[in-house]
Amino acid sequence: MAAFRDMEEVSHGLLSLLGANRAEAQQRRLLRRHEQVVERLLETQNGADRRLRETLAVEEEVAQSLLELKECTRLGGTELQQLEAELRKTIEEDASLQASLSQLTTELQELKELEAGLQQQEREVDKDTTVTIPSAVPSWPHCGPAHPPGQHTALTEVHQ
Repeated sequence: MAAFRDMEEVSHGLLSLLGANRAEAQQRRLLRRHEQVVERLLETQNGADRRLRETLAVEEEVAQSLLELKECTRLGGTELQQLEAELRKTIEEDASLQASLSQLTTELQELKELEAGLQQQEREVDKDTTVTIPSAVPSWPHCGPAHPPGQHTALTEVHQ
């Protein structure tokens, strides 16, 4: 029996040694697993840092673009106001020119009517002052006819 006890003690010793070896093996596995998790965590953190830097760079570009766009908008607004002022001025000038054109057109029409009236009066005056003078052949004895025989001048119109 003592041999069984010795065997039992050796078995317990072996089991405890095996148990210690299992715990050590399990501890090594857990340690490797822990190292893997830490590595993944560091990789993830590095990736997150890189993405954060990229995001900050993009935000900075967007902010700069926004500032430039605001400046362009401000300048565009100023230019638009200037163009609107020029447009108003041009519209006023156009209205003034249209009024002048209308007045000049009316005056031109009146002048044409006046000219037509004057031409009519001139024709009437010319008609009234036209004198018809018959051609005369001098009857002086020492002169011959002013024109060859058979040819007499017609009427001569004289306007005064």
